[in-house]
Amino acid sequence: MKRAPLALVFALSLQAAAPSIAQDASQDLGQDLGQANKAIARRVFLEIFNQGRLDVARQIYAPDFVNHGVSRDAGLEEDQAAVRGWRQAAPDLIMSIDIALAEGDLVSVAWHGVGTNTGSGNGYNASGRRMKIRGITIWRIERGRIREEWTQFSAPTPVDQAK
Repeated sequence: MKRAPLALVFALSLQAAAPSIAQDASQDLGQDLGQANKAIARRVFLEIFNQGRLDVARQIYAPDFVNHGVSRDAGLEEDQAAVRGWRQAAPDLIMSIDIALAEGDLVSVAWHGVGTNTGSGNGYNASGRRMKIRGITIWRIERGRIREEWTQFSAPTPVDQAK
């Protein structure tokens, strides 16, 4: 009986394993990208909403950013004006991420916010009441910057102070 040279057996076993190795590497890269994109999403909530550092938006969002609204699209300036309005209406606003999922260049975030309506902004006049809001945002992130956004959220509602 003839034996196959050891080098040939080794080469054939590597060739058979190559698709699996390539797939594992691709999954690892996708997981790394997903984690990086979720970190960008966290910065929006922590630094922009919670800390009021609207200047950070220039680092996080692409210059040609588009927020695909329900009735029309908005650019970065208008989008950040809305953030400013929420912070004016509720200066103590705290936004929290409930769930963050990432796949490819997309990040989906279920979130909620709570704040006291002591100011005026985005059509809300000061009432002194605690307000809560919930929503879901999907961002498309390209080259480390948010390029597109789709968001749906509830109207702010008073928090039941009796509970």
